[in-house]
Amino acid sequence: MKIIIINYGAGNIQSIKFAIQRLGYDAILSDDPEEIKSADKVIFPGVGEASSAMQKLRASGLEKLIPELKQPVLGICLGMQLMCNYTEEGDTNGLGIFDTNVIRFQKDVKVPQIGWNQITSLKSPLFNDISENEYIYLVHSYYAPITETTIAESTYGITYSTALQKDNFYGTQFHPEKSSTVGEKILENFLKL
Repeated sequence: MKIIIINYGAGNIQSIKFAIQRLGYDAILSDDPEEIKSADKVIFPGVGEASSAMQKLRASGLEKLIPELKQPVLGICLGMQLMCNYTEEGDTNGLGIFDTNVIRFQKDVKVPQIGWNQITSLKSPLFNDISENEYIYLVHSYYAPITETTIAESTYGITYSTALQKDNFYGTQFHPEKSSTVGEKILENFLKL
C-alpha cells in the first residue's frame, strides 16, 4: 500500500509517519502531484496558522489537486479545517471540500483547547471498534460546527465536529497520532478503508 503524507511545510509529519510505522506500514513524505495522485491513501496534516498554510498550498499548486483526489484522504487538525469552505483564522478561504466554515471558540472558554476530550456520536467506518466517550487529543482554537458531514462530536463550551466525512474525504480535528491506542486504531481503520 502506498501511503503519502502531503509535505507542504505545515505539519507535524514526523509523528504521523512514526504512528504509521508502528502499525507496520511505511509512509512517503511528498509534495509531488503525480506521486500524491498515485497513492492508495493520502494524509493531509496541518499545524500552525491557516492563512500561511493556504499560501504554501497555493504556491505548490496543491490547493487544486487535493479536492480532486479520488482515494481516501485524511485531513488532520488544521488539515481538516483547510478542507472546509472558510476559516476565521486569518480570514482564509479553504479547499471547499466540506461545506462549512471554521469559527473561533467564544471567549467563555480558554483557548486553545489543549488536551484530552471525549468523542461521541461516531458515524463512520473510521471509528470501527472505537467506543463512544473514548478520549482523543486536541490542540485548537477554531472549530467546525455540527453539519450533515459530521461523523464525530466533542463538547468544549459548545458541541462541535471532531470529525467530518464527505465521499472519500475524512477529517479529524483531533490528532490520531497523539491519541494513544484509540488514535492508532482510527489510523488503522483509515488505512483499511
